[in-house]
Amino acid sequence: MFVLVMGASRGLGLEVVKAALGQGHSVRAFARGASGIKLTHDRLEKFPGDALASQDVRRALVGVDGVIQVLGVSNRDLFRPIDLFSQATGVLVPLMISQGVRRLVAVTGFGAGDSAAAIGPFQRLPFRMLFGRAYDDKTRQERLIVASGLDWTIWRPGVLINGSISGKAKILMAPAQWRNGVVSRGDVAANVVSHLTDVAMIGQKPVIIRF
Repeated sequence: MFVLVMGASRGLGLEVVKAALGQGHSVRAFARGASGIKLTHDRLEKFPGDALASQDVRRALVGVDGVIQVLGVSNRDLFRPIDLFSQATGVLVPLMISQGVRRLVAVTGFGAGDSAAAIGPFQRLPFRMLFGRAYDDKTRQERLIVASGLDWTIWRPGVLINGSISGKAKILMAPAQWRNGVVSRGDVAANVVSHLTDVAMIGQKPVIIRF
């Protein structure tokens, strides 16, 4: 596929770019700091742009087969009002529909949407204090995606840590299985990309952890 990765310049987004190239896809890496990505490949296009600017997103969608949305905020933003996830998705979804790009994969997190009910009672209060604003907006993001009518998958990783691909990540599909855990960015990226063309994943909201 020719895939647009949104939020591609660092962290998990950059790992997704590397995994997509490694699995044979062509990548358009979209981020404000895309030009600073220290990675070169003949199937990589660096595309500077703002996920909240419709003109940037419209241009970035031209010719692609699908989108992997991996947005993030800095730690200092966690205690401020957050609407990046829902606002960027509100820009992206109508443009995907109008341009006929059907496949959307989004990475949110364990604790967003209906997975919030699976947070243990002892984790719930500190989770809400630290991440409540971000995850309330991730929940709004998920609602927009589910209502879009696109061929979507929403991945919900547990606590992200640095690390390469271990091959030991667990994909928890059923709500009864959902639980928090630790998982490397490498494992999440590899699984997100490997299931990009998996039609069985359309309309699914898997949680992914290692332990």
